[in-house]
Amino acid sequence: MHRIDIIREHLRSDVEPNNKSTLMNNTSSKHSQKEQILKNAHFSTRAVSKGYVHSSGFESALPTPIVASSTFELDDVNHGAELSAKRQVEGKSPFLYSRWSNPTSQSAASQITRLEEAFGTHLCSSGMAAISTVLFGLLSKGDHIIVFTPVYGGTHEILSAELPRYGIDVTWVNDHHNNPNAMEEYSKLVIKGRTKVIYSESPGNPTLSITDLLLVSALGIKHDLVSVVDSTFASPYTQTPIATCGMDVVIHSCSKYMGGHSDLIAGSITSRTEDLHLKFFQQLKLFGGVLGPFDSFLLARGIKTLDVRMERHNRNAQLVAEFLNSHEKIDKVFYPGLKQHPQHELATKQMKGYGGMVSFEVRGGVEAGIKLVENLKLIVLAVSLGGVETLVEQPSTMTHGMVSKVEREKVGINDSLIRLSTLFKI
Repeated sequence: MHRIDIIREHLRSDVEPNNKSTLMNNTSSKHSQKEQILKNAHFSTRAVSKGYVHSSGFESALPTPIVASSTFELDDVNHGAELSAKRQVEGKSPFLYSRWSNPTSQSAASQITRLEEAFGTHLCSSGMAAISTVLFGLLSKGDHIIVFTPVYGGTHEILSAELPRYGIDVTWVNDHHNNPNAMEEYSKLVIKGRTKVIYSESPGNPTLSITDLLLVSALGIKHDLVSVVDSTFASPYTQTPIATCGMDVVIHSCSKYMGGHSDLIAGSITSRTEDLHLKFFQQLKLFGGVLGPFDSFLLARGIKTLDVRMERHNRNAQLVAEFLNSHEKIDKVFYPGLKQHPQHELATKQMKGYGGMVSFEVRGGVEAGIKLVENLKLIVLAVSLGGVETLVEQPSTMTHGMVSKVEREKVGINDSLIRLSTLFKI
């Protein structure tokens, strides 16, 4: 059996709640039966089902309740002592303090865990909070990380400006060309005893490059690295990197497709194993970048319509990409659903649909791009993506403006590139 298949077998057992976990709540028989049914249910059924929380009164509410409490009443001193030691107490509330855990955020997190088919999820105050929690949770002074480009501008900034301040080295890889010798060549980048993480975005922001996640996962297994992917541009509807590719960690900026309405800032960290889940809990608890109950409620509500929204995103983006691809004033279109895309076959194998993002180069350079985005009538000029609006932006001056022109052009982010988040009915 291939190592990836072995990992997948382990993943199936990891999805089951571990009753010995210090963070997982005791579950009722009714909940266990429901979760067993949901494991084999359609994506939309899993998405609309409220996340489980073992908390009196919480289970009977149909929508996810907002528990606006910073702290929680304890039964006795021993109850508080056990929770402070991160041990659950049979038959008693598992909640101590909302920086550690909150019923509303835990419910939304369990929705994501269910969709990703993973061990557990932490919610963060932003996508960047999720990214920084993962990086600083896994890396220490003297360590080394391998990063596939392109990545979001904020991610590039923390990798290039912040990690070196802490004595952490970064190797950038710009290779998405179906390289048959990729495993051998990437293995040469691993520094024995120092390389700890291999990081990627797929699809990549903003050029929609596709990383071979099975290859990244295999590289991680071979060299004992933690494999991490930012799957924001896909959402769990379009790909599940842990369940299907054996990745270790999946990050989302939940401000995008997960929330889906441009009304919240949030991030998530989903882990394949309990060890990673606990590691990120410790980091998040101390750094404090947690998601509050009100935003957690909005996120939980947004996830319930993820299925229908992503179906529309995927369909309309394909139509827009095909239209732009035949337009005389467009030089190049970046969309994995086009057969000309260099990783089209990989995207077809790895994803269910190709996502709602389309990027393209306007003939006439940066000035032509500015003229286009400033004169659209219905499409909104704004950063971010994944909401019910169709948004447009110019990466070289906006989302990736903090990346030098030289570094941008190395990964195909030219001044004439325009990024479009599509949703309008066509």
